[in-house]
Amino acid sequence: MPQTPTPTQAPSRDDIFSGVKPVEERHKLDEVKLAAWLDANVAGYEGPLEVFQFKGGQSNPTYRLDTPAKRYVLRRKPFGKLLPSAHAMDREFRVISALHKAGFPAPKTYGLCTDDGVIGAMFYVMEMVAGRIFWDPTLPTLAPAERRALYEAEVATLAQLHNYDPASIGLGDYGKPGNYFARQVERWSRQYRASETEKIEAMERLMEFLPRTVPAQERISVVHGDYRMDNMIFDAREPKVIAVLDWELSTLGDPLADFSYFLMGWLMPPATQGAGSSGLAGVNLKEMGIPTMEEATTLYCKLTNREGIPDLDWYSAFNMFRLTAILQGIAGRVRDGTAASTQATETIKRIGSLSDAALHFAIKAGA
Repeated sequence: MPQTPTPTQAPSRDDIFSGVKPVEERHKLDEVKLAAWLDANVAGYEGPLEVFQFKGGQSNPTYRLDTPAKRYVLRRKPFGKLLPSAHAMDREFRVISALHKAGFPAPKTYGLCTDDGVIGAMFYVMEMVAGRIFWDPTLPTLAPAERRALYEAEVATLAQLHNYDPASIGLGDYGKPGNYFARQVERWSRQYRASETEKIEAMERLMEFLPRTVPAQERISVVHGDYRMDNMIFDAREPKVIAVLDWELSTLGDPLADFSYFLMGWLMPPATQGAGSSGLAGVNLKEMGIPTMEEATTLYCKLTNREGIPDLDWYSAFNMFRLTAILQGIAGRVRDGTAASTQATETIKRIGSLSDAALHFAIKAGA
């Protein structure tokens, strides 16, 4: 039996992020209008409806919709002022729908609502996938062999995504042509500037170095954009990914963007009390049964027919730069009162250390 945290025992990441809670006042929906929309647009829907809010997530508020026969998940844009191009629910809905149809573990979608008049923002509804979500990448409750199998399943699922020909699954126009990393550096520099709350010298140096040293792009695929353990659901009994979630940052691009971002898990320190993404730096991987960064890379290259991955220092610098820009966006939403998580204030405390780490890898790459 899992122990209930005592006053002297800090809550785990699972305690903080797992499950649902009553809907916060600032995130309440018009449940009467929502129920009417569900009745008219979701095949098989039958009320009455109860609405809860998921604890996890800091970008798009996400809700569990309970009915007597079935549960659904609703994701919507945040209310209030938003950055341009952010929180594109219609794009999320499109990519999830296409990938589910292609046989990838993405939830089944039921409907997209572009009418802000229903609940105050664009939203979509998808199936509620039942399984395991792990917020702590050290997987403390599992045996070493189970840990290795889950990490290998993560790598295999990402390779499956990258092996799709986007055009063959109806996503040939899902992203822009040209070098993905060049576009991403420009995008996140712009987003960072739009949310900037103070000048950070490391970010200034990164925004000078990264655009002029972008690696050549060899392949194009659907990229998830935020591929990490707590954005997926695992089967309750098997080491198998049954749903990949949070496609807000997905597009067409260089698959190495996804994989090198996934590798950040090995470079990031474990988080305290859920303050941002947690990592594996300093963990005894052999004792825990978790593959090393090199082993994960070897498996990914085998499954995607690659000989190796050069420029990892550059990719690491970029990914930490992008993470800093994302956290800065959360800081901007905290300032504006639109952040979706009570953990947001803790999360943004990592901006300084993360930008310094990004610069460290940039210097290793030649900055």
